[in-house]
Amino acid sequence: MTKRHVRHTARTLRATRTARSAGLLAVAAVAALSLTACQTGGDDGAAGARTKVSASAPASEAGGNGASAQTVARSEAPTGDRTTAPAAAGGTTTTSGTTSKAVAAPIRTVTLVDGSKAEVYRVGTQRYQAKIVNNGDLLATLDTKKGDDGLDANGMYVVLTMGGEVRSWMGGEHQGPGTFTLAGGWKAKVTKVGELHYRAQIIGREGAVEATMDANQHDTGLDANAVYIVLSAGGVISSHA
Repeated sequence: MTKRHVRHTARTLRATRTARSAGLLAVAAVAALSLTACQTGGDDGAAGARTKVSASAPASEAGGNGASAQTVARSEAPTGDRTTAPAAAGGTTTTSGTTSKAVAAPIRTVTLVDGSKAEVYRVGTQRYQAKIVNNGDLLATLDTKKGDDGLDANGMYVVLTMGGEVRSWMGGEHQGPGTFTLAGGWKAKVTKVGELHYRAQIIGREGAVEATMDANQHDTGLDANAVYIVLSAGGVISSHA
């Protein structure tokens, strides 16, 4: 082989090595770009709304690229207005900002001697209210907040006890001041305290004062061992056994 042929062969080998090196560098560059793209996509996902991946999605749902996972975007934003659970019976129910209050029903309705009705409501421990209604009109309300209550309704007398019982009758009245014999052997000493203010001492068989009734601008009632007594603010007292 001549020197000319040797130099030509050396140049050919150098050219081949250079081409191979360029090819390897190109492959490395492509791999580096792919890796960078994947990392950039992950960072973009972290910067935005997080997504969760379901591993059970079929390849066809993943765009037909053979992947076995489907990306499902889930919003972390609030779901908006909520409706609270209903409250217990008799309580307050709140729905989408609207408050409604349950209406209580009477525990019993009693027909009074004049044909009107007394609707009895339980409003607390040993506390009742009785609404006196006639033809749909509310005439009066009795309340046992301070004890038994009573009413002189133009000659019909009504007592509401602390046990929620209602008694009504007509007649048997006395006009105070004075001392009067009541049903069941009781006596009542009625005195005038002021305008529309009368007081009655209820006296037992032994002469002792067993109770005091005070009608100050408001009629009052008493259950005296199943003898029912009404004292009006006008000084009229009546009883019924």
